[in-house]
Amino acid sequence: MSDSRCRSLSLEPEESGSLLGNIYIGKVKNIVKNINAAFIDLGGGKTGYYSLSENREHRFTSPLAAAGAQEGRTLRQGDEIIVQVSRDAVKTKDPVLSSNLNFTGKYSVVTLGKTQIGFSAKITDPVWKEEVKEYLLALKEETGRNGFGVIVRTNAKETTKEVIGGEVLALKQRMDELLAKAENRTCFTLLEGAEPSFILSLRDTYAGSLQSVITDDKICYEEMRRYLDKNQKADLEKLQFYQDPLLPLIKLYKLEAALEEALERRVWLKSGGYLVIEPTEALTVVDVNTGKYSGKKNAEDTILKINLEAAAETARQLCLRNLSGIIIVDFIDMAREEHKQQLLTALEEELKKDPVKTVLVDMTKLGLVEITRKKVRKPLHEVYGRGVKPNGVPN
Repeated sequence: MSDSRCRSLSLEPEESGSLLGNIYIGKVKNIVKNINAAFIDLGGGKTGYYSLSENREHRFTSPLAAAGAQEGRTLRQGDEIIVQVSRDAVKTKDPVLSSNLNFTGKYSVVTLGKTQIGFSAKITDPVWKEEVKEYLLALKEETGRNGFGVIVRTNAKETTKEVIGGEVLALKQRMDELLAKAENRTCFTLLEGAEPSFILSLRDTYAGSLQSVITDDKICYEEMRRYLDKNQKADLEKLQFYQDPLLPLIKLYKLEAALEEALERRVWLKSGGYLVIEPTEALTVVDVNTGKYSGKKNAEDTILKINLEAAAETARQLCLRNLSGIIIVDFIDMAREEHKQQLLTALEEELKKDPVKTVLVDMTKLGLVEITRKKVRKPLHEVYGRGVKPNGVPN
C-alpha cells in the first residue's frame, strides 16, 4: 500500500504457478538452427526456450562436465544441462531459460556465468560505487573465489560494504551447494525453487520503506516470520497476524475493489479526467482524456494539471497491473515546451518508485511518451484470466 492506495497486487495461482527463478536439470529436446536456439524439456510437460547466442557456456551435469572435460562443447540433442527460468511464459511463448544462474539476496545478486561486478542503475554515487567495488574485488581475491560475478542492488545503498560482502559469501555458498547437488541428481530435478511472491516482496522492498506487514494466513505468517528473523531482523516487529472473522483482511483493505480497478479498461482521475489502458500483443497503450474536467484557468493550465495527475496514475497502474515491455502514453497535447518538460520530469520521478526497472525513453515528435518496463512476471489480467481467485496481497 502507498498513500492508502494499493500500488501492487500479486496473485498466486492455486496450481501451476510462476516458474520464474526456478533452477532445473533439463534435457535438450531439440535444437532449431535457423533461430539459433534450443528447446529444453523440464519435465512434467514443461518446455523452455534457450537462446544459444545468449547462452554460450552450457552447464552440463555429467561426470565429464564436472571435471571440466566438456568445457566449450557444442550443445547436442539429449544433453542434460542446468538452467534457470529467467522469464515466465507469456501467452503462447514458453518460459525463457538461461545458463547464467542468479542467486538473489536483499542487497546483492551473485551470478554464475558473468564475473563482473555491477551496480543497480539507481545507485549513482561514483565514490560509493568505487569503494564497494574495490571491497568486493578484494573479497573475491582473498577467498580464492573468482568464478562468479556480483550485482549490487539498490537496497545496498542503505547498508555497509561489510554487510553486502557477508551476503555475497552466503549466496556464493548457496551456489556451490547447488552445483554439488546437481552432480548426483537425475534429469528434470528441480534443484531450487523460487521463494513465494510474498517473500520476494519482503526481500525487494526498499530498505526503510516498509511500515507494516499484515496477513491473516497462518502459513504465510510463519514463513515470513522465519524469513525476517533470518534476513531482516529490524523488520520482524512490523509483522502482524490479523484475526477478525467479522472483518476479513480482504474487506478491511478493499482488495476486491483494488483488483476490480486493476482489471478495468478505464481509470478515472480525481480531476474528472481518465485513462484508457489497452494491453496488446506488441505493446501497451495508455490514452489520457480530459473527461469531465473543466478547469477555471486557461486551457493550457487545465491540460497540464490533468497530464500531471495522469502521469502519477500511469506509473501506479503499470506497477499495479504488472504491465511490461513497451508502453506508449498519449498525453493530452500541450503547446508549451516548459509544460512538456515539467510533465516528463514528474513522470520520471513517479517511475523511480517502481521496484521493477522502468525507463522513460522520450517524447516523440507526435507527443507520445515512450516507456519500457522490464518483463518479470505475467501481467495481472493474464494471471487472473487463468482462473486465479482474487486473493492478492498489497505490497
